[in-house]
Amino acid sequence: MTPRKNKPHLRNGAAFAGMTIGLLGGSFNPAHDGHLAISLYALKHMECNAVWWLVSPQNPLKPGKDMAALNARMARAEQMTAAHPRLVVTDIETHLGTRYTADTLRALRRRFPHTRFVWLMGGDNLRQIPRWRDWQDIFHTVPVAVFRRPSYIAGRGFGHAAIRFGAFWHPPAAAHALSHTPLPAWTVLDNKLNYISATQIRKDNPTWPAQKRKRPAKNPPPRKPSPRKP
Repeated sequence: MTPRKNKPHLRNGAAFAGMTIGLLGGSFNPAHDGHLAISLYALKHMECNAVWWLVSPQNPLKPGKDMAALNARMARAEQMTAAHPRLVVTDIETHLGTRYTADTLRALRRRFPHTRFVWLMGGDNLRQIPRWRDWQDIFHTVPVAVFRRPSYIAGRGFGHAAIRFGAFWHPPAAAHALSHTPLPAWTVLDNKLNYISATQIRKDNPTWPAQKRKRPAKNPPPRKPSPRKP
């Protein structure tokens, strides 16, 4: 029997008071073993009570034409995390009405004022985060833990964000205390590299793109009249 999970919503902030929650945001298009691996790593090495998968309605930096419908992405993520009671899939961004990470984090801090959050992201996002809206505010809102990704060198001195916040870097050995560290605070974790990517899964699995959002036809074909009953 699958254990019942305590999911966040707009009015149950007290249920998570005193907890440390890792936040893994993304399209999850689709969710895969790489997401699972970094989440389990955060539970073990960062003393997180839970990791929330924030399934985004639509990533502003990704084209909508390749995006599966939110309910399909949620269902796949739920399937991936079913055996892990401390991994929680949520579409809370939809209910918060936020589209950008900085706005989501500010809203979560307001809704869950007694919860410690840590933003989890891959080394690829550390390189591109300067393209995000209010990206520097992210580092001043929650601690940031960066997971190593293949083909992306992550650390102090690699990329604009890493240089900008280089003085606030902490070694991986201190990751367990990152949620209690004064802001800004960030680290690059010593995780095992995982070579799975959602992009490759979509290329290898043609059935996943078939679950993309359905758009109405511009000129739907005329409806055939039903035959008259005698």
